[in-house]
Amino acid sequence: MPFDHQPFLKQLTQRPGVYQMMGEDGAVLYVGKAKNLRKRVASYFRKTGLSPKTAALVGRIAHIDVTVTQTEIEALLLEQNLIKQNRPPFNILLRDDKSYPYIFLSDRDEFPRLAFHRGSKRQGGSYFGPFPSVQAVRESMSFLQKTFRVRQCEDSFFRNRSRPCLQYQIKRCTAPCVDLISAEDYQRDVRHTRMFLEGKSDGLMSEIEADMDKAAQQLAFEEAAHFRDQIVALRTIQAEQVVESGNGQIDVMAAALEGELGCVHVLYIRQGRILGSRSFYPKVPLAASESDLLADFLPQYYLREGARGDFPKEVITSHKLLESELIAAAISEVAGFRVNLKQGGRSTRAQWVQLAQRTASQNLNGRIASRQNIQQRLSALQTLLGLESPPERLECFDISHSSGESTVASCVVFDDNGPLKSDYRRMNIRDVTAGDDYAAMEQALVRRYTRIQKESGRLPDVLLVDGGKGQMRRAIEVLDELGVMGVLVVGVAKGRTRKAGFETLLLSKGDHEVVLDTQSSALLLIQQIRDEAHRFAITGHRQSRDRKRRTSTLEGIEGVGPKRRRELLRFFGGVREVERASVAELMRVPGISRKVAETIYSTLHNG
Repeated sequence: MPFDHQPFLKQLTQRPGVYQMMGEDGAVLYVGKAKNLRKRVASYFRKTGLSPKTAALVGRIAHIDVTVTQTEIEALLLEQNLIKQNRPPFNILLRDDKSYPYIFLSDRDEFPRLAFHRGSKRQGGSYFGPFPSVQAVRESMSFLQKTFRVRQCEDSFFRNRSRPCLQYQIKRCTAPCVDLISAEDYQRDVRHTRMFLEGKSDGLMSEIEADMDKAAQQLAFEEAAHFRDQIVALRTIQAEQVVESGNGQIDVMAAALEGELGCVHVLYIRQGRILGSRSFYPKVPLAASESDLLADFLPQYYLREGARGDFPKEVITSHKLLESELIAAAISEVAGFRVNLKQGGRSTRAQWVQLAQRTASQNLNGRIASRQNIQQRLSALQTLLGLESPPERLECFDISHSSGESTVASCVVFDDNGPLKSDYRRMNIRDVTAGDDYAAMEQALVRRYTRIQKESGRLPDVLLVDGGKGQMRRAIEVLDELGVMGVLVVGVAKGRTRKAGFETLLLSKGDHEVVLDTQSSALLLIQQIRDEAHRFAITGHRQSRDRKRRTSTLEGIEGVGPKRRRELLRFFGGVREVERASVAELMRVPGISRKVAETIYSTLHNG
């Protein structure tokens, strides 16, 4: 039954608030806010003028819930919380809850440390950022390390040095750990680092030039040459960027829209310099223009929990927003200070907007081209496998281990947009014979599809198994035992040469082998998925193996804590010697009784 909107609208208030449109199953389809709830909700039910996307939304509405608020700003803040909580399919969704990285400069140490930081700012010191990516932080820290040589090592490493480390040898540190630089000179380097990070380039340049002249007058030519190199490095990095005078804390946002695909490119301007940039590709189910896209994106971006403390003083957009004052007021309320929202600009700001707009368009076009390529490959795979329609979901499994050690299974998922990394899964394989790939694959498939059936998850249209006939048949047996129907199993076996492009496809449908042309679009897609599964499995295996090798065999023995482990290693000199020791020898260690010695011996020799 279609939603009967007329009686609902008659009793609906005209105050500000939030409305949630629900489907028949009770799931939230769309969350919106309004200054006048009756007027806004009524606009969805007019007889003409609705876009096809909006009409599709209205056709699925079973009922509407509303929450009345005191002000429109409260409605906007509540809307963002509900979107984050329910993730409705017809709202713009920003899948980015990670905190942004900073550069941290300690201020409580005699020789302060420069470090990468992400997370809560509890430690005393100065935080510079936010940076758009880890790579941007690394590039900035590398420049600072080469130019001002402030230490970046951990405090534990710094306090236990008896001679300079490699960083001193390659002129990336002045070795304050062994007093090869005075505290006064080191503080000067720290001050210069701080001035650079705060954007005080002119004052920094003048101070270094004065230091260079002073050193030259004192005939300290080597020191003067060092200051000269700093000046050259600073001028070089300034010449590479479009710089605005002053201490601008600005985010520049430009949008590009093509059908249901959109891109928002953000330039991060700090202290008048372009600190970095980042592109976002939010879902845009109902956006009709770039202005709509930005109007929905900005609240998602700035009002989410992870944005707290990362607010600019000003946001410049490529397109004019109808509710710019409301959005700016809501951001200012969360930020705790006034945040201005403007459209366009002049001079340097106009260059920034043009740069962001050009990048957004270029990245969106690249994404569209990539998506079209995926669609073409899926169509070729449909033809190859004789399917009625292109597969919408493909899963591929792979097994990785080192001679049976730390066996890990990977499952990667592709849909019509390419890799669906949120659905990737890894599984640590246990209780199987070392090196038995058949048993490992069976365990992975059982765990994966048992869970999908219990949670009513989505099954793939095609299941790719990296292996020959044995692996494929084992996969078919597992699916039959679990009662999984409608999944086509395809084995991907290496050819005789074991080179890429010469794979043999083993089809469960028809039980025959297919060798494709090396340029086949279907084969290229299969290779892409198989290689991604292999990469994902190897990464997980290496992490598991490294964790295991970093763990002492003495850990986990009942009655043997850190103190007794330390005494054992100190007495015998290493784990190997502990393993060779008898019960009587173990009892000679201080704090080890006969009972504990017998427990250690039995655990090490029976495990």
